[in-house]
Amino acid sequence: MELALHIADFTWDSGPSALGPTLAQHVRDAEDIGVRRISVMDHFWQIRGVGPAENEMLEAYSALGFIAAHTEHSLLHTLVTGVTYRESALLAKAVTTLDVLSGGRAGLGIGAAWNDEESEGLGFDFPPTSERFERLEETIRICLQMWSDSEEPFEGKYYTLARTLNSPQSLSRPRPYLMIGGSGEKKTLRMVAQYADACNIFGGPDAGHKLDVLRAHCDTVGRDYDEIDKTTIFSINPDSTVDDIVETANEMAGHGFTSAYVYATGITEPRRIIDLFAGAMPRLV
Repeated sequence: MELALHIADFTWDSGPSALGPTLAQHVRDAEDIGVRRISVMDHFWQIRGVGPAENEMLEAYSALGFIAAHTEHSLLHTLVTGVTYRESALLAKAVTTLDVLSGGRAGLGIGAAWNDEESEGLGFDFPPTSERFERLEETIRICLQMWSDSEEPFEGKYYTLARTLNSPQSLSRPRPYLMIGGSGEKKTLRMVAQYADACNIFGGPDAGHKLDVLRAHCDTVGRDYDEIDKTTIFSINPDSTVDDIVETANEMAGHGFTSAYVYATGITEPRRIIDLFAGAMPRLV
């Protein structure tokens, strides 16, 4: 089991004026203790469950570019981009750019989007669930085509591209890492089996069952289940201990997960997060 740093809360004691230096130090500290995956949320307001909407939130791809400049080893991606937030070709280009400038360390985490309040507040389209999932699959297909040698047109139900030129291509081979977030059994996990390098499923009592569903989808589409990176996500808070992290991560490892993205809520000093990680990492199965 590997611990990954998921940065979901930027409301730190240092305040907005020092957010840049504080974030730079945070990711350097994470790499110093052996963290090799760093992700951020793709939201424009803080989300419920982490803090009030008014709390600090950074735009994801600007933040990842900044993090890339202050790290050397970690895989960098969103967890996860809402498909309705960016045009598909722009998203593919953003991830390619991050990959090239980071020396081949970028990936794409993507999902069907859920935050209707944020979308309505900032004027983003938020179509019905069925359309968002159709857009998600088209966007994945566009990204895969743009990360290939093909420059052929793409004609979909929602997106039309006359030429899928993407230069320079990513340094990652054969393409950037692709994670699909979510645990929907009929659509999301089927798309993981068909297209993705990784799933991301919230930790909980039914997480093991979700992997069984993924395995069944792999059998249906002829995919090797063992090729897929099984990742989970869970939170820590000011009351969390090293023992709490070890217990949760090892429990998820028992279900078959190999990486756990851990995010903090209400911990206003980033060094506290690093200390918890450092205490837990040597004790993981």
